[in-house]
Amino acid sequence: MVRPLGLPFDPIERAGQTWEERFGPAAAMRAATSVFRVQQILLARFDEVLRPLELTFARYEVLVLLTFSRTGELPLKVIGSRLMVHPTSVTNAIDRLVAAGYVDRRPNPADGRGVLAGITRAGRDVVERGTRALTELDFGLGELGDRELETLFDVLRRVRLGAGDVSGAEN
Repeated sequence: MVRPLGLPFDPIERAGQTWEERFGPAAAMRAATSVFRVQQILLARFDEVLRPLELTFARYEVLVLLTFSRTGELPLKVIGSRLMVHPTSVTNAIDRLVAAGYVDRRPNPADGRGVLAGITRAGRDVVERGTRALTELDFGLGELGDRELETLFDVLRRVRLGAGDVSGAEN
């Protein structure tokens, strides 16, 4: 779990006040800094509930993506694209998942140089257990109600769309 800071003040709010005195409007800085802090909090919460399963959230995401695929396997480059991570990160995650027995790796017959990762029965079992743990945790966002979660998703989605995460056809 993230170590509570226990500060007598909100450091992001305090930084915002100082920012305004020195540089001008601080709303964007406060929001961006808050997003980064919440990311730290969420990842720590996820990793805490997944640790007993010997998973990190990054590896859990790979396994979930494989369970979502029609055949239970995907090319590594597709995994990287869908999870929006660097190919090196995908390779590292797959290596660890193979070592744990959660994924098999084989050459991609459709691409002579490519590699397919496929989820194993043990991988499917651990995804189910991890999903239960994360769902019980409300994905770390139990402090928010359904309407707030929808609003948060909508606001953050606008930032992602502005960055080009989704093509214009799907906006």
